[in-house]
Amino acid sequence: MSPADLPSQASVIVVGGGVMGCSTLYHLAKFGVTDAVLLERNQVTSGTTWHSAAQVRALRSSRNLTELIRYSIALYSELEAETGQATGWINKGSLSIATTQDRLVHIERQAALAHLFGVEADVIGRGDARERWPLMNGDDVLGAVWSPGDGRVSPSDLCAALVKGAKARGARIFENTGITGILTRDRRIAAVETARGVIQCDALVLCTGLWSREAGLMAHVDLPVWPCEHFYLLTKPVPGAEGNLPTLSDHDGHLYIRDDSGGLLVGCFEPMGKPIDPDRIGPDFAFQLLPEDWDHFEPMMTNALHRLPVLEQAEVKMLLNGPESFTPDGSFVLGEAPLVPGLYLGCGMNSVGVATGGGAGMALARTIVDGQAPFDLGEAHPARFPPEVFTTEALTARAPEVLGKHYEITYPGRHWSTARDLRAHPLADQFRRSGAVFGQVYGWERPVVFGDAPHAPLAFGRPPWFDQVAAEVEAAHNRAALFDLSTFGTLDVEGPDACRLLDRVCANRMDRGPGRAIYTQMLNARGGIESDLTAVRISDTHYRLSVGTSAVLRDIAWLNRHAADFDVTIRDRTAEVSTIGLMGPDSAAILERLGATDLVALRYFQSVDDLVDGVAVRGTRLSFVGELGWELSCAVPAAGQLWDMLRGQGAEPAGLYAQTSMRIEKRFLSHGHDMDTDTTPLDVGLGFAVGWDTDFIGREALVRRQENGAANRLMSVLFDDSAACPIGDEPVLLDGKIIGKTTSAAFGHRVGRPVALVMFADGQVPSAGTVVETQIAAQRFSGTVNDGAVFDPSGARMKDH
Repeated sequence: MSPADLPSQASVIVVGGGVMGCSTLYHLAKFGVTDAVLLERNQVTSGTTWHSAAQVRALRSSRNLTELIRYSIALYSELEAETGQATGWINKGSLSIATTQDRLVHIERQAALAHLFGVEADVIGRGDARERWPLMNGDDVLGAVWSPGDGRVSPSDLCAALVKGAKARGARIFENTGITGILTRDRRIAAVETARGVIQCDALVLCTGLWSREAGLMAHVDLPVWPCEHFYLLTKPVPGAEGNLPTLSDHDGHLYIRDDSGGLLVGCFEPMGKPIDPDRIGPDFAFQLLPEDWDHFEPMMTNALHRLPVLEQAEVKMLLNGPESFTPDGSFVLGEAPLVPGLYLGCGMNSVGVATGGGAGMALARTIVDGQAPFDLGEAHPARFPPEVFTTEALTARAPEVLGKHYEITYPGRHWSTARDLRAHPLADQFRRSGAVFGQVYGWERPVVFGDAPHAPLAFGRPPWFDQVAAEVEAAHNRAALFDLSTFGTLDVEGPDACRLLDRVCANRMDRGPGRAIYTQMLNARGGIESDLTAVRISDTHYRLSVGTSAVLRDIAWLNRHAADFDVTIRDRTAEVSTIGLMGPDSAAILERLGATDLVALRYFQSVDDLVDGVAVRGTRLSFVGELGWELSCAVPAAGQLWDMLRGQGAEPAGLYAQTSMRIEKRFLSHGHDMDTDTTPLDVGLGFAVGWDTDFIGREALVRRQENGAANRLMSVLFDDSAACPIGDEPVLLDGKIIGKTTSAAFGHRVGRPVALVMFADGQVPSAGTVVETQIAAQRFSGTVNDGAVFDPSGARMKDH
């Protein structure tokens, strides 16, 4: 192929010929981008795709991630009819076994989640599990989940089919053509350089797998992707494995097992993986493998011999060791780079690239063509990581743990143990002196509970910190408590057009006088909620926004995207400002004793500058826990002094778990749990925060939804049984039919019972007072529907003083 074959221009260039790149190219062509080009520096499927075990299991942790794989399953089973190229799709189902009681609860929760998402899954007993996998030692099996819709595929055949389908629609593929540079114009993608010439483009997609960090840095974008070794054993033919069997998952043994060419494939996600120096892989690693490591695999081999006694006589073909790339949170990276418009990312697949690739490629292509994802994919958004996690030290520490947690039970309250203390919190010393137990949020160490909370093993039942959380809630309810808000993002929008810009991007009316706080959302064109925030108007030309802890980069990108025609400056002040929440009936008296009379005089949703015993603060009368309260912001160097003064006046520290319990009792919402880009303010009861007289983004979609009779679908459920332990993502049923799902849940210490926020499906919204059932693992618990808060629904406690 001569250099002349390389086009000088393409609407979209895809880099990387693995399953993600091939799927993205196929879908771009299918959606009308017929001049799309794929560049692969070696050959299609090289890198990680070719050696994938290629399991395709539908159920994931959220509805939309599950939808991606359901789309993959449909695509993989239909591609041969479209293209004439087989994909090797084999639909024999999957079997997940449990050998401990907690694992049984875990898979029962998964089965309930599957039913919620419309995925077929059944809890079965030991005998039925043995029938489906006769080679398995089932003596210690307590139960299993059978998922008949799952299967597997041939990675190389799949890519061949995707390539054939893309080419048939005009897309072009160039192998042995690596990129050597990425060119931008006005910070936007403009072209790519190759050894064979430059190609101008409107958009560039990096599906570069193991080499994603190297490729991203060409555009000055760092990507938190790091490789680990990944092992599976292949045997020669063994009796009983001649046909196709379901995929067997023994997650307690860290194993996945299936037949392979009459033999067995036994793979593992061991408790702690082995990171690889990317330089060891090198640019020419195409269809190679890493050396066998039997010492590392030995504990997994012991587990495999227990589960499959036939292995004792089986002849080993090889121990395959192929690199896979992992991200710091175990979810992949999909979407537009936040600070480089036109650069799209599809990488860090965490060993689910083949399973997810069909749907993820579709979603990435839709994002490019439509300007937004087809549905909420916040879990995979490239902006979700703090910059501190991009270091070599953090990634090499975290990636092996991510691999190990792949099969770990997802207990509530589980946190990462590696790559901690990444960001310096201004109140770290104060927290430690108060006995804080920390959880990591966006690189911050945030107190989840204080005091003598026992460090008992995690469980699905009542957590070990239950009593301590109750004490913290009691302090906030009856006296005064301090909550850390410093990790929330602080953004300043300043300039002559600050109000005009915010009236465009925010759903509420932002033209309020200085000293007013405004609760609002930023919406997309579909009316979906991109961000949930509070703004304070400091002056005619200056607003300060408080945004979600992990939403900072995403919200800055959203504001910048729409600020081109406005005379404004957008600055991230998070590292400069510390915020403390002072909440409880004694709060006013504490501020009075510290001389902050202007703060005490504030009415609800007002804000003012004042001195708290000499410390300059911006105080705002707000409450996110339903008690009388103020948010007090000061310069970071003064944060410790302010905290100590408030503690000296009797305010007691309270953590994230107490805050969560109280906000759920008050039906206060959390973005990413109770609302996201798939939900509108009308769906979640936030119509009061819509300024219908302003021309905000998403207004037309919201008006249509209102005209069509959009119901308030998010409601509260107060449980009857105080022993129930909902944690979110559980099905809610009426007369045995699923009508909704819990989005957030906790024990409500002020009401003395568990509480859940529930999103009810369109046309299935029950009336207040209806008794519904929530399925938690294999049990159902009754509760009563409320259309408002279950605690102080009038809001008198936080508004009056």
